[in-house]
Amino acid sequence: MKIRRILSVFLLTALLLSLLVPTAYAKTPSIKIAAKAALLVDEESGLVLHAQNENDKLYPASITKVMTALLVFEAIDRGEMKMDQKITVSASSLAGLPEDGSSADIKAGEVLTVEQLLYCMLVVSANEACHILGDQIAGSTDAFVKLMNQRAQELGCKNTHFVNPSGLHDPQHYTSAWDIYLFTREAMKHADFMTICGSKSYIVPKTNKSDERELHSTNYLISNWRALGYLYDGAEGIKTGSTDDAGYCLVASAVRGDRRLISVVLGAKEVGEQVQSFSETSRLFDYGFDNFQTQTVLTKDDMVCQVPVELSKVTNYVVVHPAQDAAALLPKDAKLEDVEQTVKLDSEVAYAPITTGDKLGSVTISYNGNECVTVPLLAQYDVPASRFLTAKHDIKVFFSRTIVKVALVVLVVLAIALFVWLRFFHRDRRYGRRSKRYHQRTYRGRWRR
Repeated sequence: MKIRRILSVFLLTALLLSLLVPTAYAKTPSIKIAAKAALLVDEESGLVLHAQNENDKLYPASITKVMTALLVFEAIDRGEMKMDQKITVSASSLAGLPEDGSSADIKAGEVLTVEQLLYCMLVVSANEACHILGDQIAGSTDAFVKLMNQRAQELGCKNTHFVNPSGLHDPQHYTSAWDIYLFTREAMKHADFMTICGSKSYIVPKTNKSDERELHSTNYLISNWRALGYLYDGAEGIKTGSTDDAGYCLVASAVRGDRRLISVVLGAKEVGEQVQSFSETSRLFDYGFDNFQTQTVLTKDDMVCQVPVELSKVTNYVVVHPAQDAAALLPKDAKLEDVEQTVKLDSEVAYAPITTGDKLGSVTISYNGNECVTVPLLAQYDVPASRFLTAKHDIKVFFSRTIVKVALVVLVVLAIALFVWLRFFHRDRRYGRRSKRYHQRTYRGRWRR
C-alpha cells in the first residue's frame, strides 16, 4: 500500500513537471543535395530556402545558353531583332564546333527564323544555334561573348566568366549557382523564354536545306521521351547541361499552387541509370514545397506602435498600423512569436497636423535574420495642430537656418562696427573742429614782447 502511494506521488510529480516544461516543436529538416552546388529560391519573395556552395566557381555546360537567350530577347525588346526575322546561316558560325556536341543539324546556307533558332537552342540544346544568334547580334562570337560578360556584371554576377555562347568546356568558362539564378531570373521575365523552355517538343518546319525536324526536350522533368521516371508535376523547364568536366547540371522552375520555386544543381553525377541532376532537383522542389508555407504575419488592423507627435495640444502621440495585410514565406513549424518586427520611422517625431492614412514609416518582418516583407505604416487617426505651437515652431525653424544665422551675425558685426565708428572716430573729428573755431574767435588779447 505504501509503495502504491509513493508511485502515485512520483507519477503525479512527473505529470506536473511535464506541464511546466514548454513543448518543443518540430524543426524544419535540413537537406543535403548530391551535387557540387545547389540552390533553391522562392521566386516571389526571393527567400533562399536552401544554399549549398552557391558561390563556388563551377563549369555550367549548356546552362550557359540561358544567358545567350537573355541577350537575344533583350535585342528583340530593343527592336534590333524580330522573332520572325529570317537568318541565313553562315559557314563561319558553324566553324570549330565539335561534331559530337548537341546539335539540331543546322547547315550552312540554311534559312531559319530567330524563333526557330531559339527553339533549337533551348529545347534540344543546339550549340550551333547559339553561335548563329550571337553572330547576328554582335557580328562575331568574340564580340558576343563580351556582351555576355558585361551583362553578367550588370546583373551582379561576381563569379562568372564566359568564353563562348554555348557552354562548351573551357577552363576559363565558369559561373556559380547563385549567378545562374541571377541571370535565369532575369530571363524568366520574358514570356516567350518560359514558353520555349517549357516545351516538351518542337517541330522545325521544312527549310531550304532540311526536311521537317522534330526536337525533343533534354529536360527529363518535363519530358519522358529520352528517359522515364523523372517527370515532376508543375515543372516548367528550364535548361540542362552536361560535359565530362561539368557533370550533370540543371536550372529548373516548378509551380505548386500560387508558389514558384527556382532551383540550380551543378556537378551532379550519373549513379547507375539515375541522372542525379534531375532526381536531386525533384528532392529540392519537394523540400521547398513541403516544408515552407505562406503565413499572414501582419494585418492592416494591427496597431504596431505609437509615434511621438509635436505641435498638437490634443495628443502627444499617434498610433500607426500596416497599410495592408502582409504575408511571408516561413517554415511550416515557425511560430508567429519567432517573427521579428523592425520599425523604421520616416522621422523621430511626427508634426501635426496629421491626416488619417498619412505614411509615417514602415515595418519589416524578419525570420532567422532573413527579411521577409516590408509594409508602410499609416496614421490611425487625425491629429490637429495648435496655431500657437505651429507659429512658435516656424519661428524657431526660421532662425535655425544657416543663412539666417549668418545674416544675424553679419548684422551684429555691422552694428558693432557702426557703434565703434560713431563712438570714437566720428566724435573725435567733430570735437576737434569745434575747439579750433572756439580758439580763433574768443581770444582778444595782445601779444607781449
